[in-house]
Amino acid sequence: DGLIVLKVTKVQGQAVHTEVVIGGELSNNKGINKQGGGLTAPALTAKDMEDIKTAMALRADYVAVSFPKNATDMELARQLCNVAAPTGHRAGLVAKIERAEAIPELEAILKSSDGIMVARGDLAVEVGNAAVPALQKRMIKLARENDKFVITATQMMESMITAPVPTRAEVSDVANAVLDGTDAVMLSAETAAGKYPLQTVKEMAQICLAAEAAQEHSFEENLIGKTFSRIDQSIAMGALFTAYHMGAKAIVALTESGSTALWMSRHAVGIPIYAVTSSQATQRKMAMYRNVRPLQMATSADRETALQEAENYLKARNIMQTGDIYAITVGDAIGTPGGTNTLKLCRAN
Repeated sequence: DGLIVLKVTKVQGQAVHTEVVIGGELSNNKGINKQGGGLTAPALTAKDMEDIKTAMALRADYVAVSFPKNATDMELARQLCNVAAPTGHRAGLVAKIERAEAIPELEAILKSSDGIMVARGDLAVEVGNAAVPALQKRMIKLARENDKFVITATQMMESMITAPVPTRAEVSDVANAVLDGTDAVMLSAETAAGKYPLQTVKEMAQICLAAEAAQEHSFEENLIGKTFSRIDQSIAMGALFTAYHMGAKAIVALTESGSTALWMSRHAVGIPIYAVTSSQATQRKMAMYRNVRPLQMATSADRETALQEAENYLKARNIMQTGDIYAITVGDAIGTPGGTNTLKLCRAN
């Protein structure tokens, strides 16, 4: 995290001689960054490629790629995942944005990924601490505009590695990431090596809930000038608009791939989205999407029966009561990815 600073004095073959500018305790297996970027190391090392094979054998839902500098790095990772994945399994890809070279290529990297991680530690070393807050806001905004999810990470609750309570600055940091629209906030050393891992998770969860409760909703502003070429995406936006103005208790999406729930989750309307799917893999992936509560349920192939089954399922779990208004989206052919073409506004029986 840039706590030790070295100045290179000479390079002899593979040996780099340095002078210590800022010293400190150094343990093994630590990475090195070059201020301003420009490291020639590839994003995917031979070990990374082997690790991808292992992740696919374990049917990992997501694979995060460290240090990608352009879309090509993510496309290579995608190819490696596809080759190594068991039949029918598709892992989501997360690009960890932590190199200076990745910033000008951010939009292309986003298009080649399922989501990004704002990896503030290594990124700060390369671009400077002062540049990171604005970059974080830009990355969150750009990810949401491109219908991708975003994780904010590194040193969010750093003091809780050794202390049972966070600093006020850390509380603000987590809350601001949530208010900016991040899908997830992530802990690292706090839970991997900290003295208070459980307390840290509880504190972070409370901060997230308080920030979400205070968030302002400006749904229409987000849609100004937007056009949609896909039927299923238009239905998703229609569900948000209708539910928002009707004060619906919930939005329900019967989804096979999870795309409808993802599109809905890119806009803050203050109404919970319950994504009902028969696929366990889709249920797990949707857990990453903000404001989406993924539920696994086998539904009938008959559309009207499936709609009633979904309502009964939610009522049985006290998510909805008789008389509650909710919006629900579904396709003519249940279980067909990309087939959502119907929006219904219902009152629970």
